[in-house]
Amino acid sequence: MKSQSESSLLSAVRSTRGEKVLEVDGTVTTQPVLEHVGISTWPGRLILTDHALYFEALRVVSYDKPKRYDLSDDLNQTVKPELTGPWGTRLFDKAVLYKSISLSEPAIIEFPELKGHTRRDYWLAVIREILYVHRFINKFHITGIEKDDALSKAILGILRVQAIQEISSSSTVCFESLLMFNLCDQLPGGDLILETLANMSSSRGLDWGNNIVASGGMYSISALTTVSNLGVMFGSSSNNPSEAGLIVGELAVGEMSSLERAVKESRENYKKVVLAQETVNGVKADGIDTNLAVMKELLLPVMEVGKWLLSLVYWDDPLKSLLFSLISTFIIFRGWLGYTLALTLVLIAIFMVVTRFCNQGRPLVELKVMAPPPMNTMEQLLAVQNAISQAEQLVQDGNIVLLKFRALLLSIFPQASDRFAALLVFVALILALVPSKYMLLVVFLETFTRYSPLRKASTERWMRRLREWWFSIPAAPVVLETQRQKEKDAKKRK
Repeated sequence: MKSQSESSLLSAVRSTRGEKVLEVDGTVTTQPVLEHVGISTWPGRLILTDHALYFEALRVVSYDKPKRYDLSDDLNQTVKPELTGPWGTRLFDKAVLYKSISLSEPAIIEFPELKGHTRRDYWLAVIREILYVHRFINKFHITGIEKDDALSKAILGILRVQAIQEISSSSTVCFESLLMFNLCDQLPGGDLILETLANMSSSRGLDWGNNIVASGGMYSISALTTVSNLGVMFGSSSNNPSEAGLIVGELAVGEMSSLERAVKESRENYKKVVLAQETVNGVKADGIDTNLAVMKELLLPVMEVGKWLLSLVYWDDPLKSLLFSLISTFIIFRGWLGYTLALTLVLIAIFMVVTRFCNQGRPLVELKVMAPPPMNTMEQLLAVQNAISQAEQLVQDGNIVLLKFRALLLSIFPQASDRFAALLVFVALILALVPSKYMLLVVFLETFTRYSPLRKASTERWMRRLREWWFSIPAAPVVLETQRQKEKDAKKRK
């Protein structure tokens, strides 16, 4: 653990809590630590203990009162990498963000360096290790010796990382793979490993307690017992793994323990995840137009089904639309809609199984996508500007709809509000009195017969009246005010 000097304020706070200092940074001028507060930046010293993270802002000749960012209590903490830059911009990937329910705004701590973000990655890993070990302790309600044992595992992992940093000149050290609780958080099935470890710790603590009670006090164990507890058995000549092993505590010598089984399963699942991630990385494409082309090709079957349903709704082929309406009406009336959905899922599953057996031994069929024509920089800028304009138009239309509904609720246009209120009462009566099966049937018939030859003229007339009524509703007024005006109004009210 680090032995750098600490301020008297931090020493007093730390001594009352019994915390141990694990890492200190920001004491060297060539490797500063910066805390971002809004658009301002403060240099200082960062200290990690086995329970919290402390930041001491640098004054002229001393350090300010340390800020404490708790890692031990359950405060819904989030620790993740963050982008920082001058005046609140997001340019450099060299910071760590800490967020919890005890803070009004997140704390952002930056670790400046010329190349890469090795310092940030190291601090992110060790902070998460302390956070995850306390989550493990709080989740499984671990106390006493077992709690100290879990903290010792995390601390030893951090010391191992520090030692490797001291002796290794490589800057590509994977810190997470050297830290136990970090690794369990990332591995598939890591929660099962931690659960097994917690069960083993609790059973070990129970055995220790029983031994102490039975003997009337503490006792020392022999070296042979210690070695046996580590899973080594002397004098055994059996090499048959199927034979029953020697049970030593929670370990089964000669057999696979529950922890080993959990780790083995996690390793197997991790291999599958790695292979799957390689395929994901291989199909990633650059460019918005290319990704849109891939998405369009993937959604082509869904789009075809949607076009087919729209053709039925608009009665492009009256015979097919009539047949579909009659069959669907019969299914809804008989209450077979759930069975129909279940049959659809079964057919999809059968299709998957048949496809699997038919494609055995054949090469994987790749999705072929027509690549869009390449665009120069100006065309890309125009495309982005066009997309932003369309998004802005959608937001404006959404705001207008919300403001009109606000006007209806506040009766800014009384005549329209009265009609809307009467409609709400009518719908409420239908929902209260009519069974859901018949409501669904009426909604289906109204939707699928709206553009039938018998109802097309009346539908167009009613849709026109509805648009005219909607356009006649005024929007609720909106006043834009700045933060200064809001503060002035608040002071006047006081």
